[in-house]
Amino acid sequence: MTDFIQQYDTSIFYFVNSTLSNRFFDFLMPWLRNKFFWAPLYCFVMAFLAINFPNNWWKIILFAILTIFISDQISSSFIKPLVHRLRPCRDYLNIEYIRLLVGCGSGYSFPSSHATNHFAFAMFFYRLYLNKWILVLGMFWAAIISFAQVYVGVHYPVDVFAGMLLGLFIGGIVANWCVKFVQLE
Repeated sequence: MTDFIQQYDTSIFYFVNSTLSNRFFDFLMPWLRNKFFWAPLYCFVMAFLAINFPNNWWKIILFAILTIFISDQISSSFIKPLVHRLRPCRDYLNIEYIRLLVGCGSGYSFPSSHATNHFAFAMFFYRLYLNKWILVLGMFWAAIISFAQVYVGVHYPVDVFAGMLLGLFIGGIVANWCVKFVQLE
């Protein structure tokens, strides 16, 4: 990464992690990045699919799971070990300036798997239904989770931006596969 991009990335990280800090975000952001917090949303999606697509809902769920599996494996098992970028909370030169609100996590930082997985999930459902509200709500949902990753101190902004791009790409591809194999009523 060039020095300019790295300096800009670090400056934005400190702005989000420190300058924007407040009690409300300190309470909310760790919850937003917790997978169990979003369980009601996942249940709603499954119920919505079961009601609206009674013959194929389980196929769509399988493709959604495939989307997350592919995005997670590519980001966590392939790219992160290849790039070896330290998380901000593991950078010993800057650790005293970081507000770490959750456990630092193991492994490397680039790209953010949270961002990759959530943007892939959102893009999958948008491409499947081509509904502007799914796009708006899905992108907002994935963006706040990604923002939370920076706010709590476990990712740099470039990590979540790269995760977003990767997730959008993977979600679109798997949605195209799904459309070919699943007859939507």
